[in-house]
Amino acid sequence: MKEVIIFMNQNIDFIPQEAVLIGLLTPELNEGELQVSLDELERLCETAGVNVKARLTQARPKPEPGTYIGSGKLEELKCIIEADGINLAVVNDELSPSQIKNIEDKLDIEVIDRTMLILEIFANHAHTGEGKLQVEIAQLRYTAPRLTGKGKEMSRLAGGGGGGGGGAAGSGGARRGSGETKLETQRRNISARISVLGKELKQLEKTRGVMRQRREKTGIPNIAIAGYTNSGKSTLLNYLTHAGVLAEDKLFATLDPTTRRLKLPNSTEVLLTDTVGLIKKLPHQLIRAFKSTLDEIIYADIILLAADISDPQHTEQIETTRSLFSEMGVFDTPFIIVYNKTDLVNRDNEAFGAAVPGAAGEAFISAKTGEGVDALLLTIQEVLERGNKPVIFTFSLDGREQSYISALYKNSLVSNVEYSEESVSVKTVADEKTRSIYAEFIN
Repeated sequence: MKEVIIFMNQNIDFIPQEAVLIGLLTPELNEGELQVSLDELERLCETAGVNVKARLTQARPKPEPGTYIGSGKLEELKCIIEADGINLAVVNDELSPSQIKNIEDKLDIEVIDRTMLILEIFANHAHTGEGKLQVEIAQLRYTAPRLTGKGKEMSRLAGGGGGGGGGAAGSGGARRGSGETKLETQRRNISARISVLGKELKQLEKTRGVMRQRREKTGIPNIAIAGYTNSGKSTLLNYLTHAGVLAEDKLFATLDPTTRRLKLPNSTEVLLTDTVGLIKKLPHQLIRAFKSTLDEIIYADIILLAADISDPQHTEQIETTRSLFSEMGVFDTPFIIVYNKTDLVNRDNEAFGAAVPGAAGEAFISAKTGEGVDALLLTIQEVLERGNKPVIFTFSLDGREQSYISALYKNSLVSNVEYSEESVSVKTVADEKTRSIYAEFIN
């Protein structure tokens, strides 16, 4: 049995986590949808190393303001906890600070919600400096209003997970003022820590933005692999580019974006970026903290929307992903539905005939075996070519024309190059991005 602790980086012993899942059956959610949601919550627990021993559900019009579930269910839950040796309750929705405190007072065990669990998984899987900063900021923003002064809540506080030493309430924080309570000190130090981390993250975001601008100036199309967590995005990037990115059968196995060059069948070069996985009820703290990373999706020329066709919920997951795209401000970017893991399903599966409204294309592949990948590359090529138009660029002979021509050969279909005494003309079929970069040179 694995051992974990909710929110890492504390100098206390690891405690084996035996959990009960708690969910509400509301008028907006039928029984089947609730069980699917709890199945996903259990997978999140498994990813965090938490062993799920029981589930408890209750039908209610809305959550009970004080304790999420009613008093009778709390008593039933207490019996389950004592009988099964459970020491952790995981709630399927986001809880208020008072709900966490009240439930813990009643049950005398740790209580976390879905958001806290996802934040913990992100903390475990962040490896780069930027990723660690992003996760710690998200954790602190979520934890701060949930501090109640109790020892258990304090133990969850992430400290030093990002850019350096000490937690929010560590020795580097502000001194406690006259008459200030321990809780007030904790909250003030968290605010100071967020401010410090925010400045570090802004500098990294600035660097990432400069790199993105440089990529855009090359005229090479940017393609983002996006989609629900565990849909095989990293496996696809590895198959196409030999990137060597960690690819595991776990939720949120990779958080840090990786970009690699790829040549399409017509020799056009593109940049392919693996992005962080998405999920239903993705905490807004993570969307905010991972803004620069998610910008890889926002600024992409094409999105490969990956879906695990072997998952019975893949249609709903595609809808969730598209909804999150809209929240991020992605509306007009062409996207290709990539139904992955075809090696795990029967060819008679009705999903093979599915079509997603608004998609620029679709492909059925196995990133593990390579089946269908060649057809996917042709689909990418076709989508890129739809925006192509014939154009003639004229450059002066000032020494830079050779680099411009080289870039056009890589990113467009050059049919003719003519030199005169003062200039060079390049006849080509170019996409909108290339035409925009060299707009001042168009005849």
